[in-house]
Amino acid sequence: RKKVVADMEALGLVEKIEPHRHALPYGDRSGVVVEPWLTDQWFADAATLAEPAIEVVETGRIKFVPKQWENTYFEWMRNIQPWCISRQLWWGHRIPAWYGPDQTIFVAMDETAAHEKAAAHYGEAVELIQDSDVLDTWFSSGLWPFSTLGWPEKTEALDTYYPNNDLITGFDIIFFWVARMIMLGMHFMDDVPFSTVYIHALVRDEQGQKMSKSKGNVIDPLELIDKYGADAIRFTLAAMEAQGRDIKLSESRVEGYRNFATKLWNAARFCEANGCARDEAFDPAGCNGTVNRWIVGEAARAATATAKALEDYRFNEAANSVYQFAWGIFCDWYLEFSKPVLNGPDGADKNETRATTAWVLEQILGLLHPFMPFVTEELWSRLEDDRPVPLISAPWPQLDDPALSYEDASTEIARVIALVTGVRAARAEMNVPAGAKIPLLLRDDSGLPDWAESQREQIVQLARLESMAALEGDPPKGSIQLVIDGASVALPLSGIIDVAQESARLEKELARIAQEIAKIEAKLGNEKFLAKAPEHVIAEQQRRKSEAEAACEKLKQALDRVAAL
Repeated sequence: RKKVVADMEALGLVEKIEPHRHALPYGDRSGVVVEPWLTDQWFADAATLAEPAIEVVETGRIKFVPKQWENTYFEWMRNIQPWCISRQLWWGHRIPAWYGPDQTIFVAMDETAAHEKAAAHYGEAVELIQDSDVLDTWFSSGLWPFSTLGWPEKTEALDTYYPNNDLITGFDIIFFWVARMIMLGMHFMDDVPFSTVYIHALVRDEQGQKMSKSKGNVIDPLELIDKYGADAIRFTLAAMEAQGRDIKLSESRVEGYRNFATKLWNAARFCEANGCARDEAFDPAGCNGTVNRWIVGEAARAATATAKALEDYRFNEAANSVYQFAWGIFCDWYLEFSKPVLNGPDGADKNETRATTAWVLEQILGLLHPFMPFVTEELWSRLEDDRPVPLISAPWPQLDDPALSYEDASTEIARVIALVTGVRAARAEMNVPAGAKIPLLLRDDSGLPDWAESQREQIVQLARLESMAALEGDPPKGSIQLVIDGASVALPLSGIIDVAQESARLEKELARIAQEIAKIEAKLGNEKFLAKAPEHVIAEQQRRKSEAEAACEKLKQALDRVAAL
């Protein structure tokens, strides 16, 4: 700048100099002023390249998931400008252009072809100099789907893997990368590079803020892997990957899914300790025991739901379907149901339960493998020494046989679970001591239901009952009354809990929560607080208020029940 001024002054071209404050760009690496410099650049006719790329999305040959991202793609492509494809960098693909002695330009696929063009032009062989510019990074990246497979040669890999099925990427490079791959794929290969573009969510911190070093809220995945394992992180991200919604990642969620992996490991140890091994003769469609028929049906429904969710790119639904089945059904209920049989005498029932347990665990490992590959592969090899293939090569669980549905068993065990859950909730609300066994009276239109009689042993054990009998006439005085799946339930608690003491406890807890609600409402009613507090702090207060109000309502219901005793 100073040299330019000096030259102008030497030529007498400077009339006056005035101070002028303006933004001056500095290079982030060099620390010196960035000056504009007009240079010759290479451009591609992007509008022509864009035409077939727009058409393949319009006609559905390529689909975006979620679909609304097509709008972003079309907005860019229908307003596309000439593409400057040359860069003045040291590294990259060299521009395929060579200059002759008189600066005539020869563009060719390679140097040999350029020399042939030059010889035809000049009538003799001449020295050529290749342009020193390199291609734009996104031009090179746009060639990736086929250049990595041997193109321009016709290789077996190119025939096998082009076009591909799915591309998974972020929304911020739909134009920079996705569009370039489609444009160049259609131009050079005359075919789409992939059939589906899945746009994944942005991972934010637990308050929903974008991660930034300056904010200090960056979560290092390597640190989480060291602490909780790679499987826990994989499952967390999958379980929170709802289409069109960013992920609010918190360490507590990762810790929770680490506990899920631990639960799975302990379930496998339980199966191993009880002799539950794969039986080649086992036919899941031929089970006799009601509980075994039920768990086979639940496994089939979980496999169907998981497969459907994966096909629809709803990874959170797929992950949660397996999670609910593995933990909420298999571990929490089926293994508890199976304990009396596994601890009982040998016989056909025990053999079937062992085989069923091993079979269901294998289905869980298969369904979980895409989400938690390490722990599932380890358990797969540990549970049987002579597996013909590793889990990653094993067939996906195909459980869509109608014979596996077992609707009758599903209905019966669902009623048992509803009854046991209701009794447990009532015990907790009424503060019944954990070791206390209580009587249960039950009836439907015909007296004691057949399903309850059939599963008497399971109900008595899991609900910690002293006895179970048909309810005749009105419930005894001092009973809690419930209605579960159309059946009337009475739990006589007279003499088991101190009514006055329990009332006092509930009233004290109710007063404490009411006080907490009042404090939160005062905060949320303060305009200064609402104006200054960050959004996530306000949201946290609102969440706490909702939870406290729900707890308050439950305490009031419990008080009403105690008052009725």
